[in-house]
Amino acid sequence: DWIALSFVQRPEDIAELRKIVGRRAAILAKIEKPQAVLRLDAIMEAADALMVARGDLGVEMPLEKVPGTQKRITRAARRTGKPVVVATQMLESMITAPVPTRAEVSDVATAVFEGADAVMLSAESASGAFPVESVSMMNRIAVEVESDPVYRALIDNQRATPETTGADAIAASAHQITDTLGLTAICAWTFSGSTALRIARERPNSTIIALTPDRSTARKLTLVWGVHPVLTKDASDADDMASRACKFAVREGYAKVGDRITVVAGV
Repeated sequence: DWIALSFVQRPEDIAELRKIVGRRAAILAKIEKPQAVLRLDAIMEAADALMVARGDLGVEMPLEKVPGTQKRITRAARRTGKPVVVATQMLESMITAPVPTRAEVSDVATAVFEGADAVMLSAESASGAFPVESVSMMNRIAVEVESDPVYRALIDNQRATPETTGADAIAASAHQITDTLGLTAICAWTFSGSTALRIARERPNSTIIALTPDRSTARKLTLVWGVHPVLTKDASDADDMASRACKFAVREGYAKVGDRITVVAGV
């Protein structure tokens, strides 16, 4: 569903891969070369998502420059609504130890505070002695950070201005309505996933339930911040959209009978 391309240096590298895979898979550009950082905007436009691949980035540039570069990449991706993954050495000591260091916990927390869509384990889960514990620890850190009042303040302060498109206007409105009324879920009907992506860019204080008839779209959206994909047949009309959105919100545990939810769809 996703192909991560290593050592991207220019947008043409993404274009070359796109010729091979077409739209059968989404492309994630691994930013691990200084040349890629210099052409970040063009690479971001060509790719479907970005990864801050800090291992090789730390080899290719002075280590003290990596944290600032991570922040610039994360914020640029959030501004454009492209998913961004922070990876490499996040809980490195858990390859051999059942608990991480305090510095590693802080590192994961920093990525979550920045609004990264995903944080990634490497050797910790691929070949380490404590793979389940590593995933559990990373999840606990993310849950704790996202429940902290400072997290919401930081995310709201970094909120990007909506672009002058109908999709962005509706996504921003859905965010405002949901936050104003204290709703627990935004149900977005989407075929390509773009509706869910635009809403996720807003970082609303609620779960985004992406209802899609396309299995590939549902799988790709699992990478995106706050999105819970549900595979279902397409809606027949507006009433069907609303009633089934309510049904799935309750069934998936994001609303109770009698609650109000936001439903977004292109019609």
